[in-house]
Amino acid sequence: MLSPFSWKNFLKTANIGVAILALCSNFQSVSADLPSSERFDLTTPSYDLFRNKALQDSTVQQGFAFDNTNRRLFVAQRRDGSSETSGDLCITQLDFDGNYVGHMYLTGFGHGVSFGAQAEGSSTYLWTEVEANSNGYGKKLARFKFTNGSTLSASSSSLKKLQPFSAATEHTCSIDPVNNRLIVRYNLSDGKHIAVFDLVKATNGDFTNPLANFKHPSVNTKSATFQGYAAYGQYIYLLTGTSYDASGSVVNSEVTSVNMNTGAVVQGPTLTKAGSTLSFREPEGLAIYKTVAGEVRLFLGFASGKAGDRRSNLFYKNVLI
Repeated sequence: MLSPFSWKNFLKTANIGVAILALCSNFQSVSADLPSSERFDLTTPSYDLFRNKALQDSTVQQGFAFDNTNRRLFVAQRRDGSSETSGDLCITQLDFDGNYVGHMYLTGFGHGVSFGAQAEGSSTYLWTEVEANSNGYGKKLARFKFTNGSTLSASSSSLKKLQPFSAATEHTCSIDPVNNRLIVRYNLSDGKHIAVFDLVKATNGDFTNPLANFKHPSVNTKSATFQGYAAYGQYIYLLTGTSYDASGSVVNSEVTSVNMNTGAVVQGPTLTKAGSTLSFREPEGLAIYKTVAGEVRLFLGFASGKAGDRRSNLFYKNVLI
């Protein structure tokens, strides 16, 4: 039996433990501070925006992004003639019917799996990965003005580079254009992580207080090939899958929704058959767009067509729950 003195010490120690737990709990709530929101129902049908549209170059699209203010669409792909690990990209601007508007080349930037488009007045600034590593993925982030017909090198002195996490070996990003947030997917020694930042603060180089920051969830998908992500409100959506050439013509494209306040899977992985009749059909990218009428859409991208003439295809879901 404990003596009164030791019992008192026990209680004191226990109280300290409770205080520490409470403090840790407070830290957790601060690092996951996204207001509650609706989420997309991944089981509902998808609708076409366009199919089989040509980009500037002939490779498969990798990701895409909307400037929701200036109503612009940009699609990333590996530059023709560049190796898989070069990090050389082509960004094509399309109108919403899939017609060519313009393009820009990026040398040594990254893979293009995901990027963001941010309005600044009538101009669009792109957020991309930059400084491609030996695997072809960017070590840092870059923000720059989209300039039709230009070529920008990763080594350019005019390029604004950002590194939200100094220990990360890779960074990619996406923008929630409805809530003005920058979503960063980054790689540490223990794997992938996801963080959310206020877009205005991130634009000013302030990454000190993420609104959420959590380990990328492990999801039991039909394919382990990661193909893109996009966030709306408190939820992030993850896309996986391979082309028909790789899957033996089996649809294995899936979308999973994750609560960014907890890091837990909410729905999925859910099979998507959007564009199931396309040739080749490789899932390539997710993005959020809000129409002029106020409808929020989750867009899904797919590459189609033959080698040497790959095409862009965009579909969307619009049911929120």
